[in-house]
Amino acid sequence: MRNSRRGSVDPFIVMDVMEAARAAEEAGRHIIHMEVGQPGTPAPARARDALAQAMQDDALGYTVALGLPALRRRIAQLYGEWYDVDLDPGRVVVTPGSSGGFILAFSALFDAGDRVALGAPGYPSYRQIMRAMNIEPVEVQARPENRLQPTPEDLAGVDFQGLMVASPANPTGTMLDEPALRALVETCHARGASFLSDEIYHGIEYDKKTVTALQISDDVCVINSFSKYFSMTGWRVGWLVLPEENVRQVERLAQNMFICAPHAAQVAALAAMDAEDELQANMDVYRANRQMMLEGLPKAGFDRIAPPDGAFYVYADVSHLTDDSRAFAAEILEKAGVAVTPGLDFDPVRGAGTLRFSYARSSADIAEGLVRLERFMAERGAKA
Repeated sequence: MRNSRRGSVDPFIVMDVMEAARAAEEAGRHIIHMEVGQPGTPAPARARDALAQAMQDDALGYTVALGLPALRRRIAQLYGEWYDVDLDPGRVVVTPGSSGGFILAFSALFDAGDRVALGAPGYPSYRQIMRAMNIEPVEVQARPENRLQPTPEDLAGVDFQGLMVASPANPTGTMLDEPALRALVETCHARGASFLSDEIYHGIEYDKKTVTALQISDDVCVINSFSKYFSMTGWRVGWLVLPEENVRQVERLAQNMFICAPHAAQVAALAAMDAEDELQANMDVYRANRQMMLEGLPKAGFDRIAPPDGAFYVYADVSHLTDDSRAFAAEILEKAGVAVTPGLDFDPVRGAGTLRFSYARSSADIAEGLVRLERFMAERGAKA
């Protein structure tokens, strides 16, 4: 059977790294996972208890396409609690993870052939999903002096019908403050382009508060998920916030593409939103891990790093150590037993000289991983 040209997308390299790590574990090795952006903690106990009860009381069939009304209301309430934004629940659409949100948003907002600007480095699945939908991703090289976040100046002379930004960003963990985010939103509005804000790492922040695009304008598309802050990656539930005039279009698409997000996951997500004590305990772990990484990576020889504002990643310049980050990551996995992600996933142009380290797992794992990395680099240096 023939393959479509649309389906000829690049692999998500971190998933390949995960598979190599899994194979190593199956062969009996103990691998420290610094490759995947996945919390090491389960969904909050409150969420799991709520689902256990619902499984006794409810058939958990289809929900309406826009999601459980109670969950949509609770998500809207979150914007008041976190950002002092008064959000109409009618603008909230519950999705099958943020990935389902991307598919719905791209389908609703762009036609085949439209061009959507992305800052590089950035989350690789943006461009691969777009390519599968015959939308053209236009990657602009964000500059180190702007902490690898795009600016209006980077977009000068670029033809685009949409712009996707992420703050905190993957892989860098850097954030856009209010003036920087406002400048990008206003640049899009001036061009008649759609502005999409990936806010999946909101809640995981350290020295300063995240800014949602909804604090700047209602004429934006916000994508978020329960995967990261709420520690529910495998549950596959997220949400969109849209301008009122776009909701019905997305609803029709959701009805046909997905029917609905998983009912069970929506029940758990609703309860997770009131598990603040447990979620903040997770944040205490991320804070401790971040500090360990900022101290331990330079000791190991990965000293070209910048402190992340949010998320749970450190993005390291290793161009002085290698010109093939994929081979370097494979060497680290083989010799140190630490799985890390090559930067080629996030930046095809400059990523051969970068690595991403995730510190989402337990503090004990992070400490052991840093010991292994330091030993690996010392041995590698001795052989050089």
